[in-house]
Formats: sequence, C-alpha cells, structure tokens
Amino acid sequence: RIEMMKLNILFIGLVLMISCGKKDKLPAGILKPEKMQAVLWDVIKADVFTTDFIKKDSSKNAASENLKLQQQIFAIHKVTKADFYTSYDYYKTNTVEFKKIMDSMVSQAERKKEIITKPLQAE
Repeated sequence: RIEMMKLNILFIGLVLMISCGKKDKLPAGILKPEKMQAVLWDVIKADVFTTDFIKKDSSKNAASENLKLQQQIFAIHKVTKADFYTSYDYYKTNTVEFKKIMDSMVSQAERKKEIITKPLQAE
C-alpha cells in the first residue's frame, strides 16, 4: 500500500512538472508574443490609415487597399497571412497572453506620444 502511494505521488509530481514546463511553449505555427505584437501594431496602424484616409478617397476601394497594406506588413515581418490570423485567434482565446501583448503596445504608444509631445510642451 505504501509503495502504491509513493508511486501515485511520484506520478502526480511528474505530471505537474511536465505540465508546468510546457506552459511557456507555444503551439507550432504560433508567433511569439514579441513578433505578434510588432505585426499586430502595424496591422492596427494600417487599419487606422485605411479608415482615416483611404475610405475618404472615393476613387479607391478601401478593403482592397487595406489588403495590400496587410500583405506588405506580412512581407516586412516575414510572416504569412495564415500564420498571423492563426496566432491572432490563439491569443484571443488565451486572454492572459493577449492582455500582455496589448498592454505592452499601449505602453509603447504612450512612451512615443510623450517623446513627440515633450518638445511642444517645452516651448
């Protein structure tokens, strides 16, 4: 009985060690958080550009132009559209990781805003 108990404890400990060790590993094909953040930031900026400028130009198809911008972004970051959207879906369902990415993006945007507006405040 004691031997069986020891085996059970050892088995549970082993399972816990394995499961904890794999927590930081991403599934195959998922962009690392830093890469996802960089690509997502550019995709968001492209969407804003499309909304603020391209949609106002009646001679252009906003959806088509936005698609072109996204293709350029994926080429710059050396990722495929499928990799990005698969990763995006993954992070949306893993809210803790997605929140970290979004929080980091917000912090960077705030720092950039401070740098840009600082000289204006000094005058």
